[in-house]
Amino acid sequence: MDVKDNNPMIPELEREENLIAAARHIIKALGSNNNLTSDAKKILADLGSQLSSISISNSKDEEEEEDRNDIENRFGVVHEKIMRWDEDQSMIWDLGPEEASDYLNAANEARELVEKMESLHLSKEDKEYEFLLRAYSVLQSAMSRLEEEFRNLLIQNRQPFEPEYVSFRSIEEDVIDGNSMVSFGDESIEESLRRDSVSRASEELIIDLVHPDVIPDLRCIANLLFASNYVQECSHAYTSVRRDALDECLFVLEMERLSIEDVLRMEWVALNSKVKRWIWAVKIFVRVYLASERWLSDQIFGEGGPVSIACFVDASKASILQIMNFAEAITISPRQPEKLFRILDMYEVLADLMPDIDALYSDEVGSYVKVECHEVLNRLGNCVRATFLELGNAIASNASSTAFVGGGVHPLTRYVMNYLMILTDYNETLNLLLKDQEEEDVISLSPDMSPGTEEDSKSRGSPDRVSSMALHFRSVASILESNLEDKSMLYREAPLQHLFLMNNLHYMAEKVKGSDLRRIYGDEWIRKRNSKFQRHARKYERASWSSILNLLKDEGIHFPGTNSISKSLLKEKLRSFYIGFEDIYRIQTAWHIPDVQLREDLRISTSLNVIQAYRTFVGRHSNHISDKYIKYTADDLENYLFDFFEGISKMVAKCS
Repeated sequence: MDVKDNNPMIPELEREENLIAAARHIIKALGSNNNLTSDAKKILADLGSQLSSISISNSKDEEEEEDRNDIENRFGVVHEKIMRWDEDQSMIWDLGPEEASDYLNAANEARELVEKMESLHLSKEDKEYEFLLRAYSVLQSAMSRLEEEFRNLLIQNRQPFEPEYVSFRSIEEDVIDGNSMVSFGDESIEESLRRDSVSRASEELIIDLVHPDVIPDLRCIANLLFASNYVQECSHAYTSVRRDALDECLFVLEMERLSIEDVLRMEWVALNSKVKRWIWAVKIFVRVYLASERWLSDQIFGEGGPVSIACFVDASKASILQIMNFAEAITISPRQPEKLFRILDMYEVLADLMPDIDALYSDEVGSYVKVECHEVLNRLGNCVRATFLELGNAIASNASSTAFVGGGVHPLTRYVMNYLMILTDYNETLNLLLKDQEEEDVISLSPDMSPGTEEDSKSRGSPDRVSSMALHFRSVASILESNLEDKSMLYREAPLQHLFLMNNLHYMAEKVKGSDLRRIYGDEWIRKRNSKFQRHARKYERASWSSILNLLKDEGIHFPGTNSISKSLLKEKLRSFYIGFEDIYRIQTAWHIPDVQLREDLRISTSLNVIQAYRTFVGRHSNHISDKYIKYTADDLENYLFDFFEGISKMVAKCS
């Protein structure tokens, strides 16, 4: 045996290897002997196998020892890189890309070391177990720092949201609302955003909510946090920062947080302004800001991935539900006809946005938001129906204790017809929302609400069939006519009753004829209204002039029992006529026909009847009447008739 075997300085492992080698040599030498029995050969083979196992085991132990040494060396380097930032309050990413990359690599190295040590399946009894706990601690420090860096990058690189150029359509409200247009500039937001940033989708306007340069860094940090099983911490950091950004967006859009009670207490003038703002802001918020928010989440966490969707939903749901909460408050506010246009605008804009909302919250995690938005849309639709029906109730209950001065077009008539005329802008929406209305809800159905004849249906502006909207509009017109009939009875003078109805029916017919209402009501409806107001015009003339025109007849001017004309009776008739004419002149110059053409037509019609009768009477009895008893010539009377219906009472100039 070599003398080195007795040397205590020779490593134990080396001595074992020498012994195994010597044993193998002996087995090999013995195995070459042909005189060995089969049992002896079997024993030698088993002994060789055992020596091989001992050799393999020693080799594995050696490798594991080398791995442990390598892990310890690597851990020492990683520990130094990570822990030196533990007390440093500065942000690593503020120091430049080299520092950031170095720290990311160190953190990833810590993760790999932990995974490698975990693969050794250490128990608490193993001496390396304490080393594993130290590695866990270092990894946790690295992940905490990365979470902080992630949050800081999101905050410091947030892009400002400044919708400086925004405009929206407003209805021409006539008597409904004095505010006709609200504008925030001459350039649309689409043009502004197209100018300021690049659209990344064909149908969406995507803006950079975070500076594009830091997106790769955010993605790297997120990936490392996820790989280290810090998904929840990363998601929470992201959603908390983006939730604040969304709140700031609503502030910029002037969408203040209002409770349902706040909205219900608000006066309509103030509330109307806030509804206009909502209609404008919700389009920008959904189509621009939320779309950009979803894009940002996808860029950091992976497009369409579960974490991306969950982070987007968690960050945005409070803001979108705040917007929906305002709309819901509007739906439970008192039903007032003047609110209908704004509610229709809210319904239309939300209905238009629903495909966008469905796409943004398509996953199961966002289903609650999607369902809530659909429910608010349904409530807005129900509110439209109820508010429209309230219009009929409001007209029917609009009672007056005194007659409208002058007999002109009543404010209620103007209001209702202009109201209906504006509603034609919402033709498709109203047809959709009113088609499910029960027939009994349509108040005061009348024959005018039936379809016209086939000939009428082919005429210009007449529909082929009665739509839901037409049915309800005709109902409203019938209620208005009934109310006007009641109001006409407040006049003591029968002529003024007919003049009032003539004015208002003519106004209704003209409003329909000269607007999109014609397509809804049809030409047959217009013809019936024309016939009605012309009938009232004839009744006015008979009620006003029949009594004094009877004075211009020959009955009662002869001496009793003879054909001789009594000059005194003739003079009395003329005097009574003049008194009657002057009285009518004084009264009816104060009456009013607002429509110029209608006023001229009625003056001419009256003139033809009165002047012709007067001229004939005076001419026939000129031999019996002295000129001194002729107070007015026919031309004088004709000129006076053209003073009628101006709304200002006058006195006849020659009246004594």
